[in-house]
Amino acid sequence: MKQVFCLYEKAWSGSPVQFAWQKTLGNFLAVIGIDHSVKIFDRHGQKRNEISLPGNCVAMDWDKDGDTLAIITDKSSTIFLWDAITNKTSQVDSGMRDAMSFLLWSRVGALLAVGTTKGNLLIYNRQTSRKISVLGKHTKRITCGCWSIENLLALGGEDKMITISNQEGDTIRQTSISSEPSDMQFSVMKTDERVPTRESTVSVVVGKKTLFLFNLNDPDNPIDLKFQQPYGNIVSYKWYGDGYIMIGFSQGCFVVISTHIREIGQEVFQAHNHKDNLSSIAISQSLNKAASCGDNCIKIHDLADMREMYAIINLDDENKGVDQMAWTDDGQLLAVSTRRGSLHVFLTKLPILGDACSTRIAYLTSLLEVTIANHVESELPVTVSVEVEPSFVAIGVYHLAVGMNNRAWFYALGENNVKKLKDVEYLGTVASMHLNSDYAAALFEGKVQLHMIEGEGLDAQEERETRLFPADDDKYRILCHALTSDFLIYGTDTGVIHYFFIEDWQYVNEYRHSVSVRKVFPDPNGTRMAFIDDKSDGFVYCPVNDSVFEIPDFSPTIKGILWENWPMDKGVFVAFDDDKVYTYVFHKDAIQGSRVILAGGTEVPYSHKPLLLYNGELTCQTPSGKTNSIYLSTHRFLGNLKDFGPDMLRQMLTQTLMLKRFSEAWEICRLLNDQSCWNELAEACLHHMEVDFAIRVYRTSGNAGMVMSLEQVKGIEDHNLLAGHLAMFTSDFNLAQDLYLASSCPIAALEMRKDLQHWDKALQLAKHLAPDQIPFISKEYAVQLEFMGDYVNALAHYEKGITGSNKYQEHDEVCLAGVAQMSIRMGDVRRGVNQAIKHPSRLLKRDCGAILENMKQFSEAAQLYEKGQYYDKAASVYIRCKNWAKVGELLPQVSSPKIHLQYAKAKEADGRYTEAVIAYEHAKQWDSVIRLYLDHLNNPEKAVNIVRETQSLEGAKMVARFFLRLGDYGSAIQFLVMSKCNNEAFTLAQQHNKMEIYADIISSENTTNEDYQSIALYFEAEKKHFQAGKFFLLCGQYGRALRHFLQSPSTEDNLAMEMAIETVGRAKDETLTNQLIDYLMGEGDGMPQDAKYLFRLYMALKQHREAARTAIIIAREEQCSGNYRNARDVLFSMYSELKTQKIKISSEMATNLMILHSYILVKIHVKRGDHMKGARMLIRVANNISKFPSHIVPILTSAVIECHRAGLKNSAFSFAAMLMRPEYRSKIDPKYKKKIETMVRRRDTSEIEEPTTACPYCAFQLPECELLCPSCKNNLPYCIATGRHMVRDDWTVCPHCDFPALYTEFKSLLQTENVCPMCSERINLVDLKKINDCTEYLKLEDEDQ
Repeated sequence: MKQVFCLYEKAWSGSPVQFAWQKTLGNFLAVIGIDHSVKIFDRHGQKRNEISLPGNCVAMDWDKDGDTLAIITDKSSTIFLWDAITNKTSQVDSGMRDAMSFLLWSRVGALLAVGTTKGNLLIYNRQTSRKISVLGKHTKRITCGCWSIENLLALGGEDKMITISNQEGDTIRQTSISSEPSDMQFSVMKTDERVPTRESTVSVVVGKKTLFLFNLNDPDNPIDLKFQQPYGNIVSYKWYGDGYIMIGFSQGCFVVISTHIREIGQEVFQAHNHKDNLSSIAISQSLNKAASCGDNCIKIHDLADMREMYAIINLDDENKGVDQMAWTDDGQLLAVSTRRGSLHVFLTKLPILGDACSTRIAYLTSLLEVTIANHVESELPVTVSVEVEPSFVAIGVYHLAVGMNNRAWFYALGENNVKKLKDVEYLGTVASMHLNSDYAAALFEGKVQLHMIEGEGLDAQEERETRLFPADDDKYRILCHALTSDFLIYGTDTGVIHYFFIEDWQYVNEYRHSVSVRKVFPDPNGTRMAFIDDKSDGFVYCPVNDSVFEIPDFSPTIKGILWENWPMDKGVFVAFDDDKVYTYVFHKDAIQGSRVILAGGTEVPYSHKPLLLYNGELTCQTPSGKTNSIYLSTHRFLGNLKDFGPDMLRQMLTQTLMLKRFSEAWEICRLLNDQSCWNELAEACLHHMEVDFAIRVYRTSGNAGMVMSLEQVKGIEDHNLLAGHLAMFTSDFNLAQDLYLASSCPIAALEMRKDLQHWDKALQLAKHLAPDQIPFISKEYAVQLEFMGDYVNALAHYEKGITGSNKYQEHDEVCLAGVAQMSIRMGDVRRGVNQAIKHPSRLLKRDCGAILENMKQFSEAAQLYEKGQYYDKAASVYIRCKNWAKVGELLPQVSSPKIHLQYAKAKEADGRYTEAVIAYEHAKQWDSVIRLYLDHLNNPEKAVNIVRETQSLEGAKMVARFFLRLGDYGSAIQFLVMSKCNNEAFTLAQQHNKMEIYADIISSENTTNEDYQSIALYFEAEKKHFQAGKFFLLCGQYGRALRHFLQSPSTEDNLAMEMAIETVGRAKDETLTNQLIDYLMGEGDGMPQDAKYLFRLYMALKQHREAARTAIIIAREEQCSGNYRNARDVLFSMYSELKTQKIKISSEMATNLMILHSYILVKIHVKRGDHMKGARMLIRVANNISKFPSHIVPILTSAVIECHRAGLKNSAFSFAAMLMRPEYRSKIDPKYKKKIETMVRRRDTSEIEEPTTACPYCAFQLPECELLCPSCKNNLPYCIATGRHMVRDDWTVCPHCDFPALYTEFKSLLQTENVCPMCSERINLVDLKKINDCTEYLKLEDEDQ
């Protein structure tokens, strides 16, 4: 908010002053101090007059037009009148004896009301000089009053009365109040009716505390509004809007209340604007603003939204605070007086004057100041002080012009300064002016004067110095004009737009419009121009080709148009009115032709006037003398795109494509990364004929076909041909055809229609463009018509398509085929059949046959099928017409079972069964084949074979019935079961004691539990326990099954016991389990069963721990019996099972397995001649000789012999000495007895020392056959090939049983033995893999232990 001037005079000597703005115009400000004078200043702060008074000024007021200022004093009965037009003062004698105290001009006439200290009233008519004196209007001093627009006068006085008088001074209403009145105003209370009502309400402040509302229409019910105590006294109030009152209170608050009868007294808004006190409020209806002042600041609010603070003005130097304030009627100036006697005037609204040239703008920033700025090129703003308040401003490349009325002042714009050039007077009041680099063009009274700004007087340019348009003989009036760098353009009331070329000093173009042209707006280059006509319609005119395009959705309220100054956006312009800016785009090069589209609208803040558009940024001039930039809603994509979500980005994509901003659209598509968006961008590029960019887009989105197509057409220079191709790519085929026909290559239209299979249109085009192509197009069109069912026209076009040329033989054959088919369809069967038979095509014969068959022309159809070698079809049709002889002829070539079946039935009916059987076999009707073999051909073997091969249920039933008739019950049962007749088979088996046969057959089938139960019950009755148990098991009756298995007599293979174990395993029933265990342990009869059954039971029940204990017992029994391999195998299988189930293996089992395996290794190594390994294993076995009780002596003997052979003499001596014990000596084999005795007598203690290898856990060196590490105390895993302990760097495992072995030793062993020594599975040497990291195996060993 800019301060225009500040007044402070010593004569006012620090006391508050009173002031009053001239009404309506606001050109003068009258100020009264305590110096007995009234000083009158103009709106720029220049003192224009000073009126000396005989005493202190009591009151002053301007009349309604602002022509006369009336003043009264306390010492005189004279009324002083100052005339603003003549600047002279006159005096009127009031004729009152008592001192005057009140003065007020009427709001509608020339009446002046004057009140006195004794309550008398004078009404003075300025026009007629008539005075009306009314004595005793009030009994005491008149202090306040107001006029209504009906010329009613309301007065208030110290007598606590309010009177309402007419313009003659007659009292028509009066009322008393509780305290002294002040600040009286007439207004209209808010009502429900929307009709205009008279000013019938008088509002007055009573005793500075309440607001009294007195309705003249309802005088008996006045309204007294009281306010909260903390608010303080009422300082001032103002009516505004639709019955609202704004009230200022002394404690710094102001409140807005409604006078609507339903809301009366309600606070609509309240604000504490000032900390200590509020001294005045003011409202400007023209600005729609409200202000309050207090302390040393002024706060201005927007009446549209009181919460919005429009401005705050701080007067920091005014330490005593502010006093009163008032606005001029037009809202341009706000005057504020202070308590120390100064007066500040602020500019709150400027005339919005501005102009732009390229990116430079000039606009009014104060009443006598113009600012020139170029924000785009970041130039510093330059302010120019002007001599008068201008009514127009124009800016050019090097000049500024301002002016008012018929006069203009020109300034030259230097780099750092502005120099006044001259002033020019025109022949009329200038309406508008435009400048370019050399010339100025001024529009006044229907004429335009074009003249040079500088350089007059040069002889060469004398005729070009100035020119007046129109010429004298032209009768039109110019309504608008514009000036570009090259042209003067103007529009007339006759609707003609003229282009005057300044360089050649002549007219170069004119365009005649249907109505007068109101405004013209050329683009920066002058190659396009927007204009608004008298109907408020908008158009874009291109003078280059004289084309005009209507601007769509053009609002009739549009005030002006601005073209985009950003060089890349040549076709963009905005049209603006008071509230909104509409963005339009002129698409010049589009495949549909040039047109204007509406891109969107942007709201414009109140009282903003657009001056310049640059890259979507609209620079607007505001009433406060500043500029404000608004970003168009159509250009939101110019922000940071990463801040927006997908939905907003899609909207922005649409905007960029409308504005042809393809680079920005590319970035948006890259962020969205959506195929549909890339397609949208590509289609827009095609629409605007941006072929290279479209290729780039299609390449990115992976559309190779479009890239290749566009690469082929991008070099085409013919605009219509290129546009035609692009229209075709966007599927606008009619447009493409029009463009092709208008191009240099019209045949492209025909090629397109052919490619699209639009044959009807292609035929029409071919008549003019390529008559030689008509036969080929006719053929294609005929095919299409045939498909659509239009056979008449199809036949005609097939006939047109026949060329009769050998060159196009294949084409003619297709047409002839079409003729044949269409002839048949049209009913000309003979012609069609003859054509088809003559034609070389098999397919044609088939198709024509099908048509004839549908038409019930069977003999012709069959004939064509046969000719075309479609024997199945031919036979089928011959059958339909009962021609069996023909069918028989064709049968060897027929493959369809259906035809064979029909033929077979016919032959069977004739009693020719052999032929019928063959036909039935071809038809795969096996039931009929079996029936004929059994009933007519007496060949049951063949029938049985067919049933076995085909598993036919019906056939099996027939065979079963056949065997039943023969009395072969076993075969009958078998075939009944095969045919799912289980009940019949069971009954038959029961009757003829063939249940075993039935049971054998049924147990191999998937049969129901009921069938199994029936068999089980039968065997139970027959006391056949094993069979009964087996079938009870199959039907899930485990208790009964177990009972029968245990009752079954024992056989050699003990199958019943195995079945009993399986039953308990399946049943998972603790009672049955205990029952079987009791039986196996011999609880009932004291005869325990073999322990292996108990072992199998535990395994079946998955009770692995018990199975393990049983396995150890079995192994021990086997050992005692001398069956060491069996014992080893039992332990191994149990060991493997426990390992699989991840159950800890007992050390007893592991040790027994190791010792038994060591015994088995002895035989392997001795057989291979490796006596050292054999001896080492025998030493281990002999050390545990108690586990081999039945072979102690043979084992010890072998140990002695093998140790002797291996050079282990001391070990041989030890075992020999053991054999010499009395209990063993007698059992020594005589062969070796003498040798052993000699060995004991001649003791040799020499011994080859056992090599040491590293412990796999701790790397301690210990003998290689030692399995307990003395260092880490771990039981070491042993090699299944040698019995030695494992070492880390020579580790492998058996691929089958996963037991460890030394890789080199196992590999060596497999050279001669191809089975695993532990699991006896065959091993291929290539399957053996060396394991580099054996850690996981060592962990497993730890867990097992």
